[in-house]
Amino acid sequence: MSLGIVRRLIPEWGTTYGPPGDGPFPSVLVLHGSEGALSGWSHRTAAILAAHGFLAFPFGYSKDGNAWNAGNIIDVSLDRTVEALDALREFGFSNGKTGLYGLSRGGEHALLLTSLMARERLPNLPDAVAAHAPSDVVCGAFDARRWRDAGDPGWQSWDPADRAWTWRGSSDALLPTTPIEIERYDGPVFLSHGTQDRVWSADMTRRLADRLERNGRRPEVHLYEGQDHTPGSDAENRHFELLLAFLDRHLKT
Repeated sequence: MSLGIVRRLIPEWGTTYGPPGDGPFPSVLVLHGSEGALSGWSHRTAAILAAHGFLAFPFGYSKDGNAWNAGNIIDVSLDRTVEALDALREFGFSNGKTGLYGLSRGGEHALLLTSLMARERLPNLPDAVAAHAPSDVVCGAFDARRWRDAGDPGWQSWDPADRAWTWRGSSDALLPTTPIEIERYDGPVFLSHGTQDRVWSADMTRRLADRLERNGRRPEVHLYEGQDHTPGSDAENRHFELLLAFLDRHLKT
């Protein structure tokens, strides 16, 4: 009996999930949210993508995590994500077409990284970008330990001294509330959001879509009526149908 999903290691980077066979396959770098690299959710997403013909790499970028603490989003190097994207694209089982998909803070990560790469006219831009429940601005650092304390850190003011991201070794240009200029990217963009999201307002995705359209872009946008930050079963099934169709169109042809 052959496996329907095969794990393959990118040396010095991490595991991928993909179809059986020699490929090559279209690839997707999967970016987790504040649940952290070791929570397992990005691996679940990667396995779903693998079952539909993609080579998916759940890139763990959160810091200082372990089996009991999934890690923090503090001074995360976006330059290293560029290197991870290159490593996936150059992996022997990849066909060279590579997309980005992120959820929540991973969606922010995907859009921000792409906008910075586009601003600098880098040659290795992703071939497609998808984000579910992203923010439209740079957000503050996330310390997972505070989430376990009393109170809701989502309603605390950001300390601008605590930055989530660095680029070219600095966080100076990535101050919280700085708009994410995804309109700089002229490739295909997929945006989705639950209309009743209690973590990040769906208005963030509406503003992203409006900014893209005002700049002549044509994003694919899906608002899931009545859904929270994480969609329910039926809505999540529909989300993956739409996401997979988007990735099929832009990475498999």
